[in-house]
This record gives sequence, C-alpha cells and structure tokens, in this order.
Amino acid sequence: MNTTTATSSHFSRRDVFALGFMTFALFLGAGNIIFPAESGLQAGTTVWHAALGFLLTGVGLPLLTVVALARVGGGLTELTQPLGNAVGTILAVAVYLAIGPFFATPRTAVVSYEIGVVPFFGSSSTGLLLYSTAYFALVLYLAITPNKIIDRIGTVITPVLLAALAILGGAAFLQPAGAVGQALGLYQQEAFLQGFLQGYLTMDALGALAFGVVIATALRSKGVHAAGSITRYSIYAGLIAAVGLSAVYLSLFYLGATSQGIASEAQNGGQVLALYVQHVFGPVGNLLLALVIALACLTTAVGLLVACGEFFSQRLNIAYKYVVLFFVLFSWGVSNQGLEQLIQVSIPVLTGLYPLAIVLVVLSLLDRCWHSTALVFRGTMLVTLVFGVVDGLAAAGLASWVPELFHQLPLAQQQMGWLVPAIVVMLGLTVVDRYYARDALAH
Repeated sequence: MNTTTATSSHFSRRDVFALGFMTFALFLGAGNIIFPAESGLQAGTTVWHAALGFLLTGVGLPLLTVVALARVGGGLTELTQPLGNAVGTILAVAVYLAIGPFFATPRTAVVSYEIGVVPFFGSSSTGLLLYSTAYFALVLYLAITPNKIIDRIGTVITPVLLAALAILGGAAFLQPAGAVGQALGLYQQEAFLQGFLQGYLTMDALGALAFGVVIATALRSKGVHAAGSITRYSIYAGLIAAVGLSAVYLSLFYLGATSQGIASEAQNGGQVLALYVQHVFGPVGNLLLALVIALACLTTAVGLLVACGEFFSQRLNIAYKYVVLFFVLFSWGVSNQGLEQLIQVSIPVLTGLYPLAIVLVVLSLLDRCWHSTALVFRGTMLVTLVFGVVDGLAAAGLASWVPELFHQLPLAQQQMGWLVPAIVVMLGLTVVDRYYARDALAH
C-alpha cells in the first residue's frame, strides 16, 4: 500500500520510515551534535565507556518518553492526568513555554546563526536580525500545515540532513584527524558517569514530551486514527530515531576522541567540529557543518512550534494558524536578544523542569504498579519539584540560597540531587499504597 492509501488499519513501510526519520530530525538539535564531540574530545581512550553512558540518557530517556506518551495517546495532557487538572495544566504550560517560544525555539535560530553564519560573515545585530527573519519565515512555512510535516521533514529535509551527517560521520572513521587521545580530567576515572551526565544535560526528554503530540498528529494526517495503531507506530518511530541518534552520537564521539591533536584548545564541541571539518575538508567543511547545524536546528524548531501550536490551540480554543503565527513572531523577537542572554535565563528554568519531566515519564510507565496512581504521582512529583527548584537555583548561580543539606546529597554537584529522594519517596508511597489497598479489601 502506498502513502496515499494509508488507513487506520495499515501504514506502509515507507510511511513508517518517513515517520521515524521525522522523529529523528525533531530530536537532533545543535546540542545533540556539539555535546558528543566535546565529550569525545575529553574521553580519549575511554571514549566507548563515555559513549555508552551518553546513549543511556541521551537516547534512552527520550525513547522512554516517546513510549510513555504513546501509551497514553501521544499528549502531555494525558500524561499528567494523575496530577489533577490544575497541576497537570500548570506543568504542561510551563514545559511547552520553556521548550517553545520562551527559550528553546529562539535558541535554535541563534545557535544556527552563531555556528553556521558567523564564521563566514562575522557577528552583528543586523546579521542576526536578517538571518532570524529568514529562518523563522521558513519555520512558519513548515509548521503552518502540520498534516504535511511527514512529507516535508520526513521525506525531504531529513534525507538531506542524513546525507550530510553520513559524510561527517563516515569521515570521522575513515579520515580521523589523528590517533585516539588520552582521557582527560574526570574521564580518566569515571568516563561512563561523565558520558551519562552529558547525555542527561541534552534535556531531550523535555523535547520528547512535546514531540509525542507531533508524532500523533502526523499519524492522524495519514489516516491512522485507531489508538492502538498510533501507539504502535509511535514506538516504531521512536526506535528508528533511537537507532539514528545512536549512530550519530557514536561517530561524533570518535571524531572528538581522535581530534585532540588539532583541537586541544577547543572550548566546546562546536569548535571541535569546526576545526575537524576544516582540517579534513578545507573551506568546504565549514559549509558542510553549517548545513548540518542549520537543518538540525530548523527541524527541531518546527517540531517545537507544531507541538506548542497544537497544545495552546486546543486549550485556548484559538485557530492553530493564529497560535503558530504568534509564537513565531514571539520567538523571532526573543532570538534577537542574543545567545548569551538566552542561555543565562533558559538554563535555570530548563534545569528545574527536567527532573519533573523524567520522574513523570517513569511514573507513567510504572502506573500499573499502584492502586492509587494519584497518591504516588503527586507525592513523588512534589518532592521532585522541590529538588528541581534547588537545581534551578544552583544553575542560576544562587547556590548560596540553598541549605547545605541539599549540597550533601548524592549527585547534587551534577544537578541530579533529586534522584535519590524521588526514588525513596516513590518506594515509600508504594508501601503506603499497598497498605491502604489491602486495608480496603479487608473491609
């Protein structure tokens, strides 16, 4: 069966791969390209230990989020139901605004400008204004008709992105800049943990919370309406994206690990990549890197915009196209404040929200373990919220506001101090849940 005759009972193999490619492109932002190269540079001889840790959090967490959303129908609203309407709505609004017009969407424009345009033309406020205008005009064109997102991103843009990544990744193995370097800093003793933390810091689980509804919308636009089919194909798409992301990450880790000879002074992964492509491809390399970053940012921005448009259109009962137009203009305005200002504001907020997103997904996947999901969800999320605020304050440089006790928790220095308390509270509430359930049966 071809694409035009897909129904709710069947989805062609071509459609499945197009959906998977679209999902892959939604996840692959600039940070997903920069972080592995930077981590690989530091990892050196421990590169594969670090890469394994990165895959667990950089691929595993987003995939689990896609699965969790697929189980409940593809929307963050359904995922937050055990928290109650008011709390669930507040959390959903905070997530969508943070990964949408307030921070993440504008940042895609600024990052692609800094990496793809500035090396050729230099940096200026006028240059950013012109670039962001053209960039968001293209984002609006792609997002204004969400029923065409599979065709435009999955079958047109993503293949170009994949070809560019294949050239970059293939070169990393076939033409490495040098031998694998030495493990540096913390990677000498704890490479797996450092890779794990770098994957965690991509914060892709937050993006996945939004992309679930994009995947579901794309499926419905192709005639897939049955809940079971949406769940199944969403999981297929997540698995295809996970395989693609893993291949990209592994090649970029190796690229970084073999680039110490040319990039020993690099301050971040973007510089590592720029030095590598210039070393291997010459001036053309900068164009290749610019293409990869621009397409990666563009597809992520489209996905975030579609997700926000769908969510707020339903909540506010306003036509989707007007919501999208407003968010595009808002994102365009925010992007012209510059990258440094965006990062200063966004990191504390995203850091505070991320633990809530992870715990919500885990609880959703385990929801059949409890008789009263509301009890376990609300108690565990409340504790996670407290520690999320603490992590946000630390990321904002306000660690002095936080009581010393919080700094003594395991993984507190890695902004994961919430992990142990959340697990303890979840287990404690599970015991309470079982006790009340048994007591109710006895009476």
